[in-house]
Amino acid sequence: MTAIETRAPVLDSPRVTTAESAVSIRGLTRSFGGPAILNNLDLELEAGSFTVLLGRSGSGKSTLLRTLAGLDTAPAGTVSVPRERAVVFQEPRLLPWKRVWRNVALGLRDGDPRAQASAALDELGLSHRLDAWPLTLSGGEAQRVALARALVRRPKLMLLDEPFAALDALTRMRMQALVAKLWQQHDLTVLLVTHDVDEALLLGDRAVVLIDGQIGADIPINLERPRRHGDPDFIRLRQQLLATLGVDEVAG
Repeated sequence: MTAIETRAPVLDSPRVTTAESAVSIRGLTRSFGGPAILNNLDLELEAGSFTVLLGRSGSGKSTLLRTLAGLDTAPAGTVSVPRERAVVFQEPRLLPWKRVWRNVALGLRDGDPRAQASAALDELGLSHRLDAWPLTLSGGEAQRVALARALVRRPKLMLLDEPFAALDALTRMRMQALVAKLWQQHDLTVLLVTHDVDEALLLGDRAVVLIDGQIGADIPINLERPRRHGDPDFIRLRQQLLATLGVDEVAG
């Protein structure tokens, strides 16, 4: 996989297969005039994996995701990512003056944009909202439109920056199940930024914890799917992650 110094924009690597890394990061450093937000970071993401990224506020999670998305560059290090990648943020970021299908098809240049948007929305259970205005959508519907906008680009790498944080508990559970389904059906490599340890264990097969801009822990999540909060291994990993994050559970 070819890489260049990130003084230039993040390099688009060729399409990857499940036999190699989808993302390769070496010596990534990023600061904003003070202490380094990311400090000589090394990380590999296997193609087809689902990695969750945890850490306290200010640990560098969103900075790393923005770098992988090509929205930010760093003065030192090398980063290789698939050319086909997409990002979903905490806010849907829909354009209110464009109908739903036009939001999904935004930037598409090949084929029939409406047909492609329709297919993506149908997969997410929103075919009936094709011509709706964004302001008429519920929070869950708006976030599904944001997922459709990412999915229509046929990404190999999906970057999710706390996409469920603003949703109510029931909608959040449904969205988690939907993302897990999309990951499996589309053979995606997923990096999910979250503050929710239970969400990390329900979705990921690997948990990377950032501490002061470096990897403080890299924990495999070898749990059978579907996962249940009450399983002993789930509880054990939950306690391990919370301890790594410096959180003491309070009994009762």
